[in-house]
Amino acid sequence: MELRVIDKTDEELRIEIAGEDHTFMNVLKGQLLNTEGVAAATYDMNPEQSGGQTEPILSIKTEDGLDPLDALEQAATGISDNLESLYDRIEAAFDDAPAAEA
Repeated sequence: MELRVIDKTDEELRIEIAGEDHTFMNVLKGQLLNTEGVAAATYDMNPEQSGGQTEPILSIKTEDGLDPLDALEQAATGISDNLESLYDRIEAAFDDAPAAEA
């Protein structure tokens, strides 16, 4: 995953996230939209529509003084925390499962 900041202001960020697809971008966008202080989060896979840009470009708009890079960090941390929780639950389910007969 390579990141390239395209535009950044105090309340807006456009960043290219190379090597990712809709699966990851939808998770990231969803987590951003659940982040306090994020007014909008969208991404576009092909903004030029003419065979130009194909890497996803994430756009974030914040409010209440939240820096969009901080919002991105909070969202990434939230995804990581959710995945860790999922892993723990899966591990616990296997620990509680009856042993398979040979």
